[in-house]
Amino acid sequence: MSKKEKIAQAYGHAKEQYAALGVDVEDAVRELDKLSLCIHCWQADDVSGFEVPDGQLSGGIQVTGNYPGKARTIEELRKDIEKVLSLAPGKHRLGLHAIYGDFGGKFVDRDQIEPKHFQSWIDWAKKIGIKLDFNSTFFSHPKSADGYTISHFDPEIREFWKEHLRLCRRIAAEIGRQQGDPCVHNIWFPDGEKDKTVSRFEHRRLLKEALDDVFTEKISTDYLKDTVECKLFGIGSESYVVGSHEFYTGYTVKNNMMLTLDAGHFHPTEVISDKISSLLLFVPELMLHVSRPERWDSDHVVILTDELSALFQEIVRSGQKEKIHVGLDFFDGSINRLGAYAVGIRSTQKAYLQALLEPTDKLRAFEKEGKNFERMAYLEELKALPWNAVYNYYCLKNNVPVGDEYVSAIQSYENDVTSKRE
Repeated sequence: MSKKEKIAQAYGHAKEQYAALGVDVEDAVRELDKLSLCIHCWQADDVSGFEVPDGQLSGGIQVTGNYPGKARTIEELRKDIEKVLSLAPGKHRLGLHAIYGDFGGKFVDRDQIEPKHFQSWIDWAKKIGIKLDFNSTFFSHPKSADGYTISHFDPEIREFWKEHLRLCRRIAAEIGRQQGDPCVHNIWFPDGEKDKTVSRFEHRRLLKEALDDVFTEKISTDYLKDTVECKLFGIGSESYVVGSHEFYTGYTVKNNMMLTLDAGHFHPTEVISDKISSLLLFVPELMLHVSRPERWDSDHVVILTDELSALFQEIVRSGQKEKIHVGLDFFDGSINRLGAYAVGIRSTQKAYLQALLEPTDKLRAFEKEGKNFERMAYLEELKALPWNAVYNYYCLKNNVPVGDEYVSAIQSYENDVTSKRE
C-alpha cells in the first residue's frame, strides 16, 4: 500500500469514528478550507522592513536571535513567502506593515507614503492569487523614540503620526479596491511609559481626540476595515500603555468598529479565548492576532497549546465565524524563519480543525439537560480521536507536504537559498 493510500485509509477510519458522534468530517474540512489566515510578512526579516536603504531601523520591536538567512530585499521576502505558502494547505492572506513599501532604495518618511509605494505588492499578490491586509507602523522611528506617537504632548509630533495614519488608511483602501476584497487595516500604537505616569488621562484624551479626527475621513468598508489593537504592557512601557484593553473596548463599542485582540497583549494569566463571546455582543467584528506568549508578550512561534485550542473552540462555538478574522503575529530570529512560519500556520489550522470536529450540538444538549458528566466525558474522548488523520488528508488533497515532509522541504530551501544570503 502506498503512502497516499495509507493516508486515505486513515482518513476513512477517522470519518467513521467521528460519524459515530454525529460529526460530518467532510463538512469540517470544507469549513477549514474557508480559514484564510493573515500571514505576517515580518517573521521573514525580523521586522526590518525596507523604509531605509540599509535596512536598519531605529528600534522599537524586539526580535531575539540572529539565525542566518533572513530576507534582505523585497524580492527575497516574496520568494520566502511563496515558499511558505507552498507548504501550507488553503488560501491565505499576507499582512504588510507600512515600512515594507517598495520605496525604490530611497528614504520616504511615513508622512509621505502613498499607494504607489505598495503597487508592486498588489501586483505580486494578484499574480500568486492571495489578498493583502495592512498595518500602519508607529514604532522604530525618531518621532517615537520617547515612547509616544499619536498621544504625544507635542502637537507637531501628533500631527505627523495622524498624517501617517490617514495615509495608511488610504493605502489600505486602495489595496482593497484593487483586490476586490476589503483590506483589514490594523492600528497599534506603542505609546506608553516605563515608570509611574501621572498624566494617563491626558494621554488617553489625546489618543481619543486624534482617532476621532482621523476617522472623520469616511472610507467605504467595501475597501477598508479599520481595527484597533490593545495592549497591557511592553518592553519600555511596563508601567502602562495608552491604548489599553479598556480604552479600545470603549472606543470600538462607541464607534461600532473592529477590535484586535493579540494573544500576548494581556496579563500573563489572562487569555483572549474567554473574551470572544463577550465582545461579539458589542462590536461588529474581531481581529485575532495569534502568537504564543511565554510569561509576557514575547511573540513566540505558535504551537498547538491548550489556549490555541480553546481560542478556536470559542470561535466555532460562538457561531460567529464570519465575524472573526485570524492573523499570525510572531517573530523568532533564533530558528529557521520559514520553519517558524510552517509550524505556526499548521498548528493554527490544526486547532481550528479540532474545534470543527467537535459535536457542538450534542454538547450543548447535554448542558441544557444538566448532563455535565456526559459533557465532560465526550470532551475528553474527543482529545484522543484521530483528527490528525483528517489534517493529513487535507494536506494531501491540497498537494502540500503531509506530516513531517515539510521539514525536509524547508531544509532543502535553506541549503539552496537562504544559506547563500550571508
